[in-house]
Amino acid sequence: MMELRVLRYFLAVVQEKNITKAAEKLLISQPALSKQLSDLENELGAKLFIRGHRQITLTSEGEYLSSKASEIIDLADKTTANILTDQVIGGDLTIGAGESVSMKRIIDVMGNINQDYPDVKVHLVSGDANEMESKLNNGTLDFAVFMGERDLSDFNYLQIPEIDQWGVVMRQDSLLALNQVVTPKDLLGLPLLISSQAMTSNRFDNWWGNLGPQMNITGTFTLAFNAELLVESSHSYMMTFKHLLNENNNEELVFRPLEPELTEPITVVWKKNTVLSKVDQLFIKRLQASLQLD
Repeated sequence: MMELRVLRYFLAVVQEKNITKAAEKLLISQPALSKQLSDLENELGAKLFIRGHRQITLTSEGEYLSSKASEIIDLADKTTANILTDQVIGGDLTIGAGESVSMKRIIDVMGNINQDYPDVKVHLVSGDANEMESKLNNGTLDFAVFMGERDLSDFNYLQIPEIDQWGVVMRQDSLLALNQVVTPKDLLGLPLLISSQAMTSNRFDNWWGNLGPQMNITGTFTLAFNAELLVESSHSYMMTFKHLLNENNNEELVFRPLEPELTEPITVVWKKNTVLSKVDQLFIKRLQASLQLD
């Protein structure tokens, strides 16, 4: 059975890309570390590294173990921290979400908890809904924030009053920027950038209807900030949420909402049938209180 200690050794080698450097960082001998790694490979029945002259390279099996080992170590460390601080409000509060206007409320709650209880460490993890659901299920997240309709039968959840409104970010000097709203016909022939999650879920199929096959989708993105740079440099048009436009680009880019209007509900979710730490319970209590103040 793999030990946490050995997984930490493995991740140190992955980070340093060199067994000797990793051994120095871990304060153990290079032969001892090499033996631990060799034993791990024998235990798994797979080669994890290709050992080069100056640095090691991960095999596909090594890449897989690296991602899973990180999750295992994070979960172990988080569990230990929460147990050690069970008598006081402390430990880790980890929330995963995509980019959304709703994060202002959630970050305010997290910030207030951190201010009142300095022993609490807050962590924000970015990613799409599928990735966040996976991390929530394997225990590396306490909470996830979902944008859009999603099956919530396996979760407890709180609906946030804010909504995300879809629209198009474009250059100020584009002809389409003269419009106050954007219709499907307006987008015909234009180079479109769409979020990977929206692309995978066919989010705009109903909105643009039979014009869908004529849409010129030239790329996808996961982070709006990076996509904005492409909009600015390539005259592309990015379909994204309102309020995500980087303030530094306000003079170069503009947002126009879709017509007919297209919005997404926002939901904070956590696992059912799980024992919540005190800090998790506090987060839920304060988030509920913020909703009651509206």
